[in-house]
Amino acid sequence: MPKNKLGGNKAKRAKADATKAKKELEFKEDGQEYGQVQRMLGNGRCEVQCFDGTKRLCHIRGKMRKKVWVNQGDIVLVSLRDFQDEKGDIIVKYTSEEARNLRTYGELPENVKINETDILEGEHSDDGVEFDESGGVNLDDI
Repeated sequence: MPKNKLGGNKAKRAKADATKAKKELEFKEDGQEYGQVQRMLGNGRCEVQCFDGTKRLCHIRGKMRKKVWVNQGDIVLVSLRDFQDEKGDIIVKYTSEEARNLRTYGELPENVKINETDILEGEHSDDGVEFDESGGVNLDDI
């Protein structure tokens, strides 16, 4: 019998995941605003603090659902509604690299925190925790 090189019976039906292609940076137009996700509310909705100073209840559009995961603290592009100012639709989620590029282009305010939890290659994590050896218990005394 031939050797099984693929795996189980569902190996050929696996999701075809294409490599991430570089997409062009999308800037805001009329009727759109940049914002940062404050908290997730469930059912494809989240609370977004837009950079025009308004807090909006935003809905994740259908094209993005289950494909693009939006988390708390992410920078997003919100499409504003003409008939409801306090609501909007999330149409683009920016990666941390794209958000940094937007900040250098002057599209985002300078005081915006962009995924501070991400650690790039070559950087070390310094959480401000220091261990002191002098205050411990001597193992010889036990």
